[in-house]
Amino acid sequence: MLLTRNLLYTALTRAKELLIVISNKNIIDFMIQNVDIKKRNTGLKYKLEELKE
Repeated sequence: MLLTRNLLYTALTRAKELLIVISNKNIIDFMIQNVDIKKRNTGLKYKLEELKE
């Protein structure tokens, strides 16, 4: 489940000029209260190791 506070924070802070959030107020409230951190497998480590080679 990606309805986490840190994901909402990331969206808010990465917006350059404008951010439009289309959601139910209950979902946003849930995200603000949800401090669980989920491990996301991005493959970043693998991609960086490939660049070094």
